[in-house]
Amino acid sequence: MTTALITGSTAGIGAAFARKLAAQGHNLVLVARDTKRLGEQATELHDRHGIEAEVLAADLATEAGIAAVEKRLGDRTHPVDLLVNNAGFGNKGRYLEVSMADELTMLKVHVEAVLRLTSAASESMRSRGRGGVINVASVAAFVPRGTYGASKAWVVQFTQGAARDMAGSGVRLMALCPGFVRTEFHQRAGMGTDNIPGWMWLDADKLVAAALADLARGKTVSIPDPRYKALMGVVKLTPRGLLGGVSSRTGRKYGPQ
Repeated sequence: MTTALITGSTAGIGAAFARKLAAQGHNLVLVARDTKRLGEQATELHDRHGIEAEVLAADLATEAGIAAVEKRLGDRTHPVDLLVNNAGFGNKGRYLEVSMADELTMLKVHVEAVLRLTSAASESMRSRGRGGVINVASVAAFVPRGTYGASKAWVVQFTQGAARDMAGSGVRLMALCPGFVRTEFHQRAGMGTDNIPGWMWLDADKLVAAALADLARGKTVSIPDPRYKALMGVVKLTPRGLLGGVSSRTGRKYGPQ
């Protein structure tokens, strides 16, 4: 049986990955900050699917948290075959309205943790000649929209570059770029969602199924929904100056409230 490690596993997209991978028979390493929720999740998945679910409480906004997950990924006696870098969050407010401490924490989680965990996993996987990494980004990566969008743009560019360098090694890397998904993300950031049109919401379980299919096909970037694929096609054709204005207005309309 193969093992998947999922960060931010207790809610939203991370929890959907855990459900899907457990149903497919993968053992899991569940990573999040809340020990109680991790234990409950591990017990439920073990009882329902008969898999082994290890828990690792770690805060990826801290050095100790990142180092603990790096160490687990480097364990050659209990190897991880799939890493899902899903942990992340949003900050409410425009540029200069968010504290510098919160901006830097976002970069710690979205950039430094992703870089270090991807590297730890990839090194171990390359030595075995197989493995996969899914780095959860966002369609926000493709529009100029603050530190969140910039950090997710880094995730996409980094993952594509690493995938190119790892070609032929047996290790697949993919950036997953969802749109709006009903998770705890907006609630934790204090963002309102009542003004977001119903058609823009994605189902987390369907999203995960599409992402895993794209990874199996060898894609390095996955936008797992026809609606968002079409939107991103328009984005690519829109001049950057105009896109910045549209992004700003859209952020005010559909973003933090």
